[in-house]
Amino acid sequence: MTLPQRDTPPTPQQTADLRERYRIERERRVRPEGPSQYRSASAEFGYFAADPYVGVVPERETLHDAVDVAVIGGGFGGILAGARLRRQGVARVRVIEKGGDFGGTWYWNRYPGIHCDVESHVYLPMLDETGHIPEWKYAPGEEIRRHAVRIAEQFDLYEDALFSTSASSLTWDETAHQWMVATDRGDEFRATYVITATGTLTEPKLPGIPGVEDYQGHTFHTSRWDYGYTGGSPEGGMTGLAGKRVGVVGTGATGVQVIPLLAEDAGHLYVFQRTPSAVDVRGQRHVTPQEVGAARRGWAAERRENFLRIVSGEHTEHDLVADRWTESSALLEKLLPSFRRNGEPDFEVAYEAADHTTMNAIRDRVDAEVTDPSTAAALRPWYRYACKRPTFSDRYLPTFNRNDVTLVDTADSHGIERMTSRGVVVGGVEYELDCLVFATGFSVGVSGITSGKLPVTGRDGIRLLDVRTQRGPRTLHGFTSNGFPNLIQMGSLQNASSVNFTHILDEQAVHAAALVAAAEEHGAVVEPTREAEDAWTDVCAQGAPDHEWFHAECTPGYYNREGRGRPNGPLAYPHGAVAFHDLLRHWRAENIVEVLQPKVSTPV
Repeated sequence: MTLPQRDTPPTPQQTADLRERYRIERERRVRPEGPSQYRSASAEFGYFAADPYVGVVPERETLHDAVDVAVIGGGFGGILAGARLRRQGVARVRVIEKGGDFGGTWYWNRYPGIHCDVESHVYLPMLDETGHIPEWKYAPGEEIRRHAVRIAEQFDLYEDALFSTSASSLTWDETAHQWMVATDRGDEFRATYVITATGTLTEPKLPGIPGVEDYQGHTFHTSRWDYGYTGGSPEGGMTGLAGKRVGVVGTGATGVQVIPLLAEDAGHLYVFQRTPSAVDVRGQRHVTPQEVGAARRGWAAERRENFLRIVSGEHTEHDLVADRWTESSALLEKLLPSFRRNGEPDFEVAYEAADHTTMNAIRDRVDAEVTDPSTAAALRPWYRYACKRPTFSDRYLPTFNRNDVTLVDTADSHGIERMTSRGVVVGGVEYELDCLVFATGFSVGVSGITSGKLPVTGRDGIRLLDVRTQRGPRTLHGFTSNGFPNLIQMGSLQNASSVNFTHILDEQAVHAAALVAAAEEHGAVVEPTREAEDAWTDVCAQGAPDHEWFHAECTPGYYNREGRGRPNGPLAYPHGAVAFHDLLRHWRAENIVEVLQPKVSTPV
């Protein structure tokens, strides 16, 4: 992996000056509350209890039957788990999904302008298996949602699915060697295996602005877009906003996508920004099947693996995707440890020089595209590239050249000061609004299991959340835990990750299906010993990258717990996704029986 080169490296004084600028800009935005500055959206606004895409939830009989596998979550993780199980012949797979259909985050998020920021030909899973070839380099949200449905239909996942339903408890029955699954609609059924695929972006969050409950105008979160109020569709055409004063809170990945379309349709748009995004070139365009080599067998798997290797720091002869992700991969925070393990000399100097090059180009782009100097100054991002998830757009920056768009920088007040019945107050100035849109994202990593909303009770009445609270994360490969037989967990905890998370989920689905197949073949249950858990935790701890120093200097965001820092620890596999997937393949071939226990015994 090669760092971007700079023709004239920064002098020590220039480096010192930039560090100081980063520090000053960070302090303008840090809030003492840290992550607690946000509120749970579902607790504050009633519209989160309803599904805008279903209307009236259809009545159905409660279920008291038995299935082979219960899958919690109908996003891509759950869909891929179900598909991989179907491919190996599992008959009854029941997916439980709180939404009205498959899709997960792509079911709920249908805001105007929504696209994936990872190339569609590597992001959309199972392209080889379904025969679908994306038309655009970066797929719009509706195409992604329809692809989720396509996979579910092809692998008959609708047959036993429960929609508009949430799992309310999982309880292990040691006598029957099954899980009792209860739901919020009165279902109580048995499952031999449970796979949890509850996602990492499922709990919308709102800023805890004083007086938010006093606001009398219309409001909604981008994950529950109110087309009944705005009119239009994800392509725009929001005629309901004509003549209205609209505000947007949030300028991250969602804000960067939705703000250009709101600007076209609102009477006047106010963008409330605490921290500007690093907005890189998007380069959206049509892509032909010939260009991606779709006539070749296995073309999508090859392209997906090529992308993963590049963004994971692995050497490749050719870059098949060739976009800003792969070009800037050497600056991504998750890759820093690979430089240090390889012993590259003067890493800090080389990394900082490369980071200056990239961020200076992004700041120069702001100056080139935004005509008003004061607005351009507020839109320049002053932090390292890996401090926040980069964004990509060719429409966002020019939006601020419109006379009907006002950027309200909230950094000096560390965010919006308060709200009134009429609007938003920043710097003592009240901005009256007819509508306020929250593009404030999700509580990353929060799920029903981690929040306690979905209690998981294993052998001898022990709760999974209690184990994690008392002992920290304890798993084998991130999938299985002692005391919780036949419970297979998908997600990023003690697992690997990547900017292309659907690839990670598909590899996890393959592994989950293999665990089920091995248990069935041997008449056993899937459960690691405590020794296996401890050994895996040691692997994660011994190679844990030094994230703490990097994030301590970053502008606040979800990467560093809103400025509180990101402590080092055994939370993820430390050597990258490519190495992790190789490790799993070898383990499945040679050692999978290690996680199997006789049904009559109790592991210690």
